[in-house]
Amino acid sequence: MKHVLVTGGAGFIGSHTVERLLSGGETRVSILDSLNDYYNPAIKRANLAAIGPRATVHEGDLTDAGFIHRVFEEGKFDAVIHLAARAGVRPSIEQPELYIDTNIKGTFHLLEAARRTGCRHFVFASSSSVYGVNKKVPFAETDPILQTISPYAMTKMAGEQMCSNYSHLHGIKTVCLRFFTVYGPRQRPDLAISKFTRLIEDGQPIDKYGDGSTARDYTFISDIVDGILGALNYTKGPACDIFNLGGSQTVTLNDLIATIEAAVGKKARINALPDQPGDVPLTSADVSKAAALLNFRPTTRIEQGVARYVEWFREMRAKGVTVC
Repeated sequence: MKHVLVTGGAGFIGSHTVERLLSGGETRVSILDSLNDYYNPAIKRANLAAIGPRATVHEGDLTDAGFIHRVFEEGKFDAVIHLAARAGVRPSIEQPELYIDTNIKGTFHLLEAARRTGCRHFVFASSSSVYGVNKKVPFAETDPILQTISPYAMTKMAGEQMCSNYSHLHGIKTVCLRFFTVYGPRQRPDLAISKFTRLIEDGQPIDKYGDGSTARDYTFISDIVDGILGALNYTKGPACDIFNLGGSQTVTLNDLIATIEAAVGKKARINALPDQPGDVPLTSADVSKAAALLNFRPTTRIEQGVARYVEWFREMRAKGVTVC
């Protein structure tokens, strides 16, 4: 039975990934998560409670090299799905050192522990933010990356380069996945769909940065997990490979707000603000490579995904669970 470590397994993408891995009954799963206070740790603990004893949980920090080494020595993992990170462009501008410590040093500690313990497969969660202000649309894995525009994006680019190093020097199969704006039930409270849903539901104003023409390629969580598992089972190609995982449906901020209004059944009150530093104007994924090699086929349209998020949000509220 394959033993897989999922870092960030108590979080949004991680908990969905763990549940999918366990659903097949053929994979042993361990979770590594710091349960930090970037957002309410109670949400992550609720995710772990839903998973229950089917997965082994290691609570600790990526920056603690000794802790990471002990987890790997105990687990003897066949593969790692590395989803844990300090996320978000705007907080990374305010706290760049924290992002460097967690996202760069933390990834190094994992790769080094994998090397020492003979773990031969490493899936790394990168980000569409590495493309920066890319004028070519849609973004392809072969596009030159000349400039990142936030500390968060820089740390993800550094993670990709470390994966390349370890695959070349130590024979670890590494797969880097550039996620494009993942959303859905359990998503982080700081993400736009979460914030806008709560505020529109409560009749409170929402902050709209810029004129609403910025656009993102929103990708529903179940589609992202399909891509992650495809990468976990991907053994062909170069020792280090990179894939875009997107919804292939770029949506403007104005259209996103309208979609949430329709799902909630209320109009938004808008607080217009200037553009935010570090934000890119557009993300758009070319997923043809992932389709060909990972059998990646995103199927959830933004209208469907937002409606499912709003339904989940209301169910949680009805249970008295604060999710935003």
